[in-house]
Amino acid sequence: MNSNTFRRAALAAVAAPVALFAAVPAQAAPATPATGGEGRASAVVLRTGLDVSLLNKSVHVPLKVTLNEVQAPAGAEKTALTVNLDGVAGGRPVSVLRADVATANATVDKNKAEGYTNLAKARVHVPGLPLLSLIEVEKVTSKALCEVGKEPVAESNVLGHVKVLGKKVTLSAGGPTRVAVPGVGEVSLDLSSTETTSRTAAATALRLKVSVNPLDLNVAEVEGDITLAEATCETPKAPKTPEKPEQPGGSDGGSTDGGSTGGDTGGDAPDVKPQTGSDAGEAPTTANLAETGGSSTTPYLAGGAALLLAIGAGATVVARRRGSQG
Repeated sequence: MNSNTFRRAALAAVAAPVALFAAVPAQAAPATPATGGEGRASAVVLRTGLDVSLLNKSVHVPLKVTLNEVQAPAGAEKTALTVNLDGVAGGRPVSVLRADVATANATVDKNKAEGYTNLAKARVHVPGLPLLSLIEVEKVTSKALCEVGKEPVAESNVLGHVKVLGKKVTLSAGGPTRVAVPGVGEVSLDLSSTETTSRTAAATALRLKVSVNPLDLNVAEVEGDITLAEATCETPKAPKTPEKPEQPGGSDGGSTDGGSTGGDTGGDAPDVKPQTGSDAGEAPTTANLAETGGSSTTPYLAGGAALLLAIGAGATVVARRRGSQG
């Protein structure tokens, strides 16, 4: 083998590993889409916040009870509610609500949150009025629906007749309806109140402000609030969409011809950005070392290339010496 042939073989052995190292592409970790937050929903058939005063005025007994109050995800169906109040009705249970239907449901998933309440043929009593209903309703419903990407919706309906302290009343959406009965007391009703925001909704079929003085069963006054058929919701947060990675040829994803293909050398060369772990999408299948810039493997590539070049140079010197001796 002559010196020229040996030199070419040594240079080929040096260049081959360098080309192999340069062909290793830079890897980009794909972005993971963020999940949306959970929504909220609630429903309650009846809630009371009453204060019962006994005849001697020295004792105030709070009457704070709820029926079928649920938080999502849950459901409840109970048609009777009784409570015990010390010093009232001789210690016997006081029936606050009786109904043919009293249901409350609250559901939540990644797309929507919904609260729903249904109350039918219901009669509400307060201490001191065992025979006279504070209010009777044929049917009331409330619904609050919060869906991702849509405006929240709140609806309440009062269907059929309504009686307050034994009197039939016509409810008005323009303001509270007041009913007064001499020797018994006064009740003020607000009909079908609803409220919505960008992410929440709340609906209440009936809200009563009560002030009665029955003077019976050792009860002097009953004052406070009663809520019938309430539902609320809060929209789940939508999942975050991962950002689209910038294409090699520009953000518009256009063609990469021109200076990058060697066609027109008069224009400016396109900027080539190094790959990072936060970029989404597939990594390029090939990458030129000069275009991708340095990486964590660059020192090892440079060291390996230098070693191979040194070996090739030594082989060339040996070949030349053998040639001169021959």
